[in-house]
Amino acid sequence: MFKKAIKKKLIPFAAMSTIAVSGLLGGGAGSVDAAEKKEPEIKNIIFLVGDGMGTSYTTAQRYMKDNKETQKMEPTAFDPDLVGLQSTYPYAQNTITDSAAAGTALATGHKTYNGAVSVDSNKKEVKTVLEQAKEEGLATGLVTTSDITDATPASFGAHDPDRKNKDGIADDYYNEMINGEHKIDVILGGGLTNFKRDDKDLTKAFQEDGYSYVSNREDMLKDENKQVLGLFSEVGMPKMLDRSQEDPSLKEMTDSALDRLEQDEDGFFLMVEGSQIDWAAHDHDIVGAMSEVEDFERAYESAIEFAKKDKHTLVVATADHSTGGFTLGANDKNGAGVQKWVPEAVKAAKRTPDFMAQQIADGESVESVLGEYLDLELTKEEINSVKEAAKNDQQVDDETGNMKKVDESALVTNIDNAIERIIDAHSYTGWTTTAHTGEDVPVYAYGPGKEMFAGMSDNVDQAKRMFKILEENHKGNGDSEKIQFSDINEKTFGYEAIMALAEKGIVKGNNGKFNPSQQLTRVQAAIMLQHALDLPVPQDLNSFKDVDKDAEYAEAVAALKQAGIFNGYGDGTFGVNDKLSREQMASVLVKAFDLKKNNKEVNLSDLDSVSPSHKENVKILYQNGITTGKEDGTYAPFEKIKRDQFSVFMHRVLTK
Repeated sequence: MFKKAIKKKLIPFAAMSTIAVSGLLGGGAGSVDAAEKKEPEIKNIIFLVGDGMGTSYTTAQRYMKDNKETQKMEPTAFDPDLVGLQSTYPYAQNTITDSAAAGTALATGHKTYNGAVSVDSNKKEVKTVLEQAKEEGLATGLVTTSDITDATPASFGAHDPDRKNKDGIADDYYNEMINGEHKIDVILGGGLTNFKRDDKDLTKAFQEDGYSYVSNREDMLKDENKQVLGLFSEVGMPKMLDRSQEDPSLKEMTDSALDRLEQDEDGFFLMVEGSQIDWAAHDHDIVGAMSEVEDFERAYESAIEFAKKDKHTLVVATADHSTGGFTLGANDKNGAGVQKWVPEAVKAAKRTPDFMAQQIADGESVESVLGEYLDLELTKEEINSVKEAAKNDQQVDDETGNMKKVDESALVTNIDNAIERIIDAHSYTGWTTTAHTGEDVPVYAYGPGKEMFAGMSDNVDQAKRMFKILEENHKGNGDSEKIQFSDINEKTFGYEAIMALAEKGIVKGNNGKFNPSQQLTRVQAAIMLQHALDLPVPQDLNSFKDVDKDAEYAEAVAALKQAGIFNGYGDGTFGVNDKLSREQMASVLVKAFDLKKNNKEVNLSDLDSVSPSHKENVKILYQNGITTGKEDGTYAPFEKIKRDQFSVFMHRVLTK
């Protein structure tokens, strides 16, 4: 099986190498012939996150949509595509996740601590699927109803040890480049305050780099630029029920993003978040929560409609966690259990309690506001409860003991809570917490590859699956402008070998650079070899003590260990960041490509200084013409191998 895997790689690579040697790779820095590019099965990925949308919310949405005239409960748009459940544990499994840790898991495949934005538990940056998509030449987008710098979108497009550093996250969106380009092409949501600041104006910076900047619905719908920064509010956008004509819906932002991203012939990755299901649930606002579920459902329907027409788009939707401990059914005002939930009481609200509370705090009468925006038969007691909450002399001054007026924010909160309690009582809505809850959340999928997301999974699995999809469908598929390194050219040592490996997706750079003189680490060598060999990956990724099973390189290391290529050290470690020596390289290449000894005489003056465990493999490497030694006739077994040198050796083996 192992030899077959090698042959499978060698045949197409040899053909490609012939083209490279004949000069077709020499037309420019990193250009490749893309004439034979094949349409991938999964060209596009749309990943939707209903923040806080646990199963109670999707069940409630079914109640909200139900037609009382029919016998059956009407389904939601999500229902036909339900494929499984997802656990949501953060790094510390006795805690309940926040959106940053959950977002990091969904975006990177790594568990981390609450508050972390795409850094691991050691605060080390980890690659996101959006970044991987951009590296593969795809267009990318983030769409949200929160501020675009909030935890979930930030987890896909930025890196920070603290989710609260929203200015820094906005800076990441602008400063972090991939292949010389901004990594996010479409940015739509709230959060202007983090982009337009006293110290800098990122809206102008993006425009100077060719982006359109839009700040309202009309401008967004008119604009046709492929790259756009759309910021529609200072922080989070208004909830669906409270939006004005100037505010785009989540569906409209999703459609706008798709219109732009689909113009990229290589495909795209788009993350869409319905953020304020969570925000409303923290507030125990069932009206706001369900309006946001509906907003998210409409965006999901748009994604599915696009995928049905396109045929090469995978749509996945899930939640990062649930929020509020929302129950459909609660005790009545006398404490008696009542087995019903009344969606009509939720639908009776024409605006959110937040909106109504602000109107009352601004001086409107309680009766007029409730009469206009809440179509319920209210008791005198209920109306008086809102009036009591609206009194602005509710607090005692700690210093004087006298009554003092509450500030506006506290006043609005008091009124808001009173209105929410009325709606909860009429609808029989229950809550257990103002925080997140730890139950499993639903997973929905549609399109090619949907079966990968079926069954019981963990939040890190979603990113791992998307990384795999990008690997299988887009590796080496970029156009002639994508594969390039700014720090090498035709005169660079090993240029043809490096570019040949790059075209096959075996080597990759960092921020558009290859770093040819950088010493190669053992884990970098493992990743390159796995890219070349495509070895089967064992289920158990606990291969070495120092290799986290959730690390992005864990599969490569485990596969090479299983194949007997890398054995690690005597203490059970792999030496992830240890530099690979030339004698170690010899053993790795001989094992990986099953090189055989022959009768060729080995002329290396320092052969006897090679470690006994590597000596025979150094000889085999020489006998197969992979190395001829250094100019002085030595092999230099303990010298650390550089990235350009290893690329040349690998290319020689692959084209042998």
